[in-house]
Amino acid sequence: MATVHLRIGDLVWGKLGRYPPWPGKVVSPPKDLKKPRGKKCFFVKFFGTEDHAWIKVEQLKPYHPHKEEMLKSNKGKRFQQAVDAVEEFLKKGKGKEQGSHSSSDDKKSSDSKGRKAPAKPMKIIEEDDEDLFKGGSSDKELTDSDPEPSSVQRLVAGTVSGFKWESSRVKDDPHFHHFLLSQSEKPASSMEPISKRLKVVEEDTRSTSIQAADSTALNGSITPTDKRIGFLGLGLMGSGVVSNLLKMGHVVTVWNRTAEKCDLFIQEGARLGRTPAEVVSMCDITFSCVSDPKAARDLVLGPSGVLQGIRPGKCYVEMSTIDPETVAELSQVITSRGGRFLEAPVSGSQQLSNEGMLVILAAGDRSVYEDCSSCFQAMGKTSFFLGEAGHAARMMLILNMVQGSFMATIAEGLTLAQATGQSQQTFLDILCQGQMASAFLDQKCQNILQGNFKPDYYLKHIQKDLRLAISMGDSVNHPTPMAAAANEVYKRAKALDQSDNDMSAVYRAYIH
Repeated sequence: MATVHLRIGDLVWGKLGRYPPWPGKVVSPPKDLKKPRGKKCFFVKFFGTEDHAWIKVEQLKPYHPHKEEMLKSNKGKRFQQAVDAVEEFLKKGKGKEQGSHSSSDDKKSSDSKGRKAPAKPMKIIEEDDEDLFKGGSSDKELTDSDPEPSSVQRLVAGTVSGFKWESSRVKDDPHFHHFLLSQSEKPASSMEPISKRLKVVEEDTRSTSIQAADSTALNGSITPTDKRIGFLGLGLMGSGVVSNLLKMGHVVTVWNRTAEKCDLFIQEGARLGRTPAEVVSMCDITFSCVSDPKAARDLVLGPSGVLQGIRPGKCYVEMSTIDPETVAELSQVITSRGGRFLEAPVSGSQQLSNEGMLVILAAGDRSVYEDCSSCFQAMGKTSFFLGEAGHAARMMLILNMVQGSFMATIAEGLTLAQATGQSQQTFLDILCQGQMASAFLDQKCQNILQGNFKPDYYLKHIQKDLRLAISMGDSVNHPTPMAAAANEVYKRAKALDQSDNDMSAVYRAYIH
């Protein structure tokens, strides 16, 4: 892949996450913005939105050479408005030709002796072109001496409903992936169409990747299902999921135990269900995302519960992180009434839920999984189909067991660093330059150092997941000593009233 040479003021096509390439301008980041770690990237302000973002250099293309290509693959109204804003910007003489630096520019930047002139302060956004960036605020006068931070970090999550980012290389940065994991037999090496919108590409890895097969999906947009969607539970995870379902055009009916939480979604276009039974009876596919096995069971079996609304053909998708025994019970009672059951717990956090970047683990009725395709694309970046009901619950508990144990170990390391006279910030900086570097590590450690324990994933929930994982290990006589030790630390944190804080508040168990 050719190296992209860019500088302050260049116009580009930038791709971020699941959304299609969007026109923007390379600008200087604010002086007080901490440079993120990682790969080389540029700070881009997008036309027609309120978005600014660090974009990796490999996700940027010069505007003019790729204009025709982008115009052919993106037809949305908002996209066209953004392109029109770029053209107006160019007409006013504020744009720069990108892709290469002309010899005249080089001469201008050198003095009469051929020496490079020092960088001069640049005003990135002029007053008379500010209206081209809808809702954006003026940038400060900054130099372009160091415009290349070294990681991707979204600065402002602007309102960008109505379009999505797409990948120019599906293999390297997919718009969305489904994976069907065979539990028993090796898939054949062939391509098999399974629905109007999906195709199966089977490999020799015992996994099957389902990628969007029609032009609509490939150019970055989602065609929402015409099925009526219900959603029960508007907590940290469920709220982001419902918001993304609505943004992508799904018809959604919501219910929550605390009814006031529904108000915001009603304003966004959702319908209100008075009881779980009513939601299920009104909808074709109903999702549930609640806190624990008891809440999941009560929602189905309790008064005015899901079971009372189930009819033949109705689909119920359990997204809560619960134990496989509860999944088996719920699957049995749903199917006994002629319903269709799928479990689909999600791996991620509140932030990832809001961004529609969850990882979905599904198991149960494969036809329901396929019917949920557009929903999963709206709420996540990847989904896996793991076979019969119960497999997703087991996999999710293992994942959260590892994550919870890791978090407890990070907290232990930070407190030991402090106890031995080491700088906690230096400890973090070293970690983030090594093999363990990750967004999770950086975010959680920064939370701890700043004393910010606003919940992104409740501490009480990760402790519940550890407890369920340990129990699952006991059921198959498999030792889980690391998880058991971590579980005790979280139990201590709960005793210190940290239950409703973020999981990173486990740190406080070590300092009391």
